[in-house]
Amino acid sequence: MPCLDLETPRLRLRTWRDDDLAAFAALNADPEVMRHFPGCLGRDESDALAARIRQHIEDHGFGQWVVEDRADGAFVGVLCLQNVNFDAPFTPAVEIGWRFLPRYWGQGLACEAARAALAFAFERLPLAEVVAFTVPANLPSQALMERLGMQRDGDGDFEHPRLPEGHALRPHRLYRLGRAQWEALQ
Repeated sequence: MPCLDLETPRLRLRTWRDDDLAAFAALNADPEVMRHFPGCLGRDESDALAARIRQHIEDHGFGQWVVEDRADGAFVGVLCLQNVNFDAPFTPAVEIGWRFLPRYWGQGLACEAARAALAFAFERLPLAEVVAFTVPANLPSQALMERLGMQRDGDGDFEHPRLPEGHALRPHRLYRLGRAQWEALQ
């Protein structure tokens, strides 16, 4: 089942093409982009991640979009709505997340893309809630979650199970947005 493309005034959220792999690998290899992740990804790791992303889309009809600039078609980054792929007290759940190239930061593009994805989640998918999570140090992502109307669930904060005990990035903050909250914001 193919994922639907979405458009905003400045962006296109679209399905993957094979020629996206090099730009995706560059995004995943950027130390600034990956500073809140366990590490940068090499090309093989990035391509394997892209294959898993594409399979999620095939299996569920939604997943991670490539985000491109409508004006020139440039690769901006990626934005996801995807099933959380680990066990936690809040799962099963669908998360929203983003990863943009640094030259596109600070322009409101992630918020614009995320709003389109949330509209898709609540208008087209039968989702009651969308979650987001990040490490405490990732203040820009937390601020974006709040701009989107997401509420911090301090009781839901968790230790990421895919990272070893004691890892600096293991603690995560959980944010939630329910359908009723989203509708009230519209």
